[in-house]
Amino acid sequence: MSNLVVFGFDGVHSADEVLNKLRSLQKGHLIDLEDACVVEREADGKVHIKQAVNLVALGAAQGGTMGALWGGLVGLLFLNPLAGMALGAVAGAGAGAISGSLADYGIDDDFVKNLGDTIPANSSALFVLIKSVTEDKVLPEIEPYNPRVLKTSLSNEAEAKLKEVLAKAAAGLPAGAAPAA
Repeated sequence: MSNLVVFGFDGVHSADEVLNKLRSLQKGHLIDLEDACVVEREADGKVHIKQAVNLVALGAAQGGTMGALWGGLVGLLFLNPLAGMALGAVAGAGAGAISGSLADYGIDDDFVKNLGDTIPANSSALFVLIKSVTEDKVLPEIEPYNPRVLKTSLSNEAEAKLKEVLAKAAAGLPAGAAPAA
């Protein structure tokens, strides 16, 4: 089961930087991201939403590939496989693009828009849907960006632990140290 975590950042481009960092950690198999989304709010209050997965392009690419394959096979029946591949690729890409624009999986778009409207000006938020994570390796990599946990689907215990680790990092304490009273 995947867990949703929404981090808030003070800088407009900080969420983008952290997402790039998480993608590099994903290549090292330290985190497995199912979906991600960046929301940036400029000084004038304008909100920009950047989806990590472009479903239209993905659908068009997959549809084009399958269309070319099936078109080539049908074209063999009519002794013109190249024309069949070309027509199949065009039709498949069109159908794939349409299905990609209608599909929505991962992080709910309405949730992203509603929470994005609440972040302060000159800040950003990163929505990540995480399948698995090696916390002790990933958290130190994002701590320098001073993330705040805005929302999670984690248990109350796990959310409290995450907030505690990030708060200690913001205070400049080592991960196992207790804050001064």
